[in-house]
Amino acid sequence: MLTAQRDSIRLLRAILVAAVVLPIALFCFTSWLAYHNGQANADRQIDQTRDIITEHALKVFESVERSMAEINEVVLDLSDAEIAGQEAALHERFKRLARGADQIKSLWVFDRHGKALVNSLSFPSPNIDFSDRDYFKAHVAGDIGTYIGEILRPRAPFGGAAFFGVSRRRTSPDGSFVGVIQASLLPDYFVGFYSKISGEAGGYAALFRDDGAILARVPALGDNVAIDPDGSLFKLFQAQPQEGTTTTGSRLDGVDRKVAYRKLPGLPVYVMSGLETRVIRARWLKQVGSYLIFGLPATAALISIVVLALARTRKLYEEAGRRQVAEDALRQSQRLEALGRLTGGVAHDFNNLLMVVGGSAQKLRRRHNDPQDQRCLDMIDSAVAKGTGLTRQLLSFSRRHSVSAKVVDLGASVAKFSDVMRQSVRSNIAIVIDQPARLVAVRIDPNEFEIALLNLTLNARDAMPDGGRIDISVRTEALKNHGPSRLTGEYAVLTFADTGTGIPDDIRERIFEPFFTTKTVDRGTGLGLSQIYGFVQQSHGTITVDSKVGRGTTFELFLPRSAEQPLPDAEEIETPPPQVTKPTTLLLVEDHPDVSAVAADYAEQCGYDVLHANSAEAAIELLKQRRDIGLVFSDIVMPGMSGLELGRLIRQHYPDMPVVLASGYSDRTATALREGFPLLQKPYTLEALRASLLQAIRANQVKQH
Repeated sequence: MLTAQRDSIRLLRAILVAAVVLPIALFCFTSWLAYHNGQANADRQIDQTRDIITEHALKVFESVERSMAEINEVVLDLSDAEIAGQEAALHERFKRLARGADQIKSLWVFDRHGKALVNSLSFPSPNIDFSDRDYFKAHVAGDIGTYIGEILRPRAPFGGAAFFGVSRRRTSPDGSFVGVIQASLLPDYFVGFYSKISGEAGGYAALFRDDGAILARVPALGDNVAIDPDGSLFKLFQAQPQEGTTTTGSRLDGVDRKVAYRKLPGLPVYVMSGLETRVIRARWLKQVGSYLIFGLPATAALISIVVLALARTRKLYEEAGRRQVAEDALRQSQRLEALGRLTGGVAHDFNNLLMVVGGSAQKLRRRHNDPQDQRCLDMIDSAVAKGTGLTRQLLSFSRRHSVSAKVVDLGASVAKFSDVMRQSVRSNIAIVIDQPARLVAVRIDPNEFEIALLNLTLNARDAMPDGGRIDISVRTEALKNHGPSRLTGEYAVLTFADTGTGIPDDIRERIFEPFFTTKTVDRGTGLGLSQIYGFVQQSHGTITVDSKVGRGTTFELFLPRSAEQPLPDAEEIETPPPQVTKPTTLLLVEDHPDVSAVAADYAEQCGYDVLHANSAEAAIELLKQRRDIGLVFSDIVMPGMSGLELGRLIRQHYPDMPVVLASGYSDRTATALREGFPLLQKPYTLEALRASLLQAIRANQVKQH
């Protein structure tokens, strides 16, 4: 079957190749012809533009030179004193000459010292030294003919647009230097003309001196820019000084252009026209596109049929593959969801069984003093403790573990657990703890925190088979929209860093998934980091990881800081077991008869008169009938109304009645804790029940006072 499918695909591919190769070959040939035609058309356009701006520049400079020649004829036989004496009349004459030419901004006559004798802009001429201007300095040493200056800005008190000077030397009858005649030309005049003839996108026109200084340019770049003297274009000017054509990239604006230049006869000035290569290429592509528009329909039918057949065949195979992947993912998701539900249900029933076993063992312990019996009871208690730990692991996986949070000093908690961490690693692994200088209070479940530290330690140990170092530190930070979780506020940050092998990038995003592990079956279950993630999330924090292969891994646990002060641990308070100070009737609400019997026995040992109800509805009836009930102790998970709903009703109708809740598993335990109900985890001991009930009574008394 697979062989036949492969053969059919090969045949379709061969037909497709045959249907594509011939049109492509024809298309390539016509595209090549279009390319060369496009280059020839661009050359003609550039040459035509160059001819136009050449003629324009010649007329402009001829007009300017005629104006300067007229001025020279007027002042030729006049001394500087005579020119100054006739300044008013000369000023009006120069003004008329300047007005008659749009390209001229002003006309000037300077003496040998660079002082203006007369000009077309103002009367009288300002007493300003212009000897430092390039159009003056160029003529001092000798007669160089017509000089084209660089772009200049007007000197105060004059203003207006920038200009460049066109100047000639004034000589006396004996040939000595007596001054300069200068015309100020407007670059904007040339720019305006070039914009009209190079209006098409990508067009280019420029006027520049033989040293590369640009006098006018479209598109404009600013004043006093020059062609790179080390560039290929400037080298071409030197090799072909009269005219030439080339394709070059401008270092001024980074644009590639095809350009043509020409030197103006008798003047140290060039004109240049050009067109951006991208525009030439775009024209070619447009023409090629027209070939495609008319050529594609001729071959599209056959190609479409073959492609459709090939695509349909492949799509069938791909769809089958995607369906298989989706079905596998769905089965995996359903399996995990079912396992989570099963975990919760098993945990609830298992905790009830542990409650019955543990309570019965305690009852037998009171009745039998035989050492052999006591050893058997010790074994039962040990099994109950291990079963409680197993249930805790199951609930951590399902993320339904009820957090018994309290305010602790994070630094002290790490130090307290340090011995356990050191015992969990080999002797070639050093653990260094940086203890914070001050108290860092957080509200967390201490037991879950210790499990998280142990899981991190064991993972670090496995990542350092040849030894290494673990660094643990605690600090505080004020965060604002930090990380993906957008944390804001005061946070305690626990940093756990190792020098191990690191985590590859391709699996880093999966490390917190339940059951995901890279270890062998006998070395890991994949629940360690999942438990840590669940603990941090239930503590209203987040966890981040930074790792580089071969350079170690760093985890950071962000936990909200608490304004409350940590309370001493219960085992550190050396006080006698609390007792009931006066007879109190306890309403025990428990649907499981065996658990109810154990709980009643514990309560009676604590000194309470026990009244039993097997449902929340029955408890409500007893509360209505009995006035001597002083305390309610209820399981959360029950048929019908839950213990949490019962507690809310009691708070509403009997606000002075203390309520203590118990559960081996429930997704409502977190809600119960948030609403302030004391919560006792199953399986609980006699001492835990006594302390919880008495604490509830005392809290209620304080509330009443």
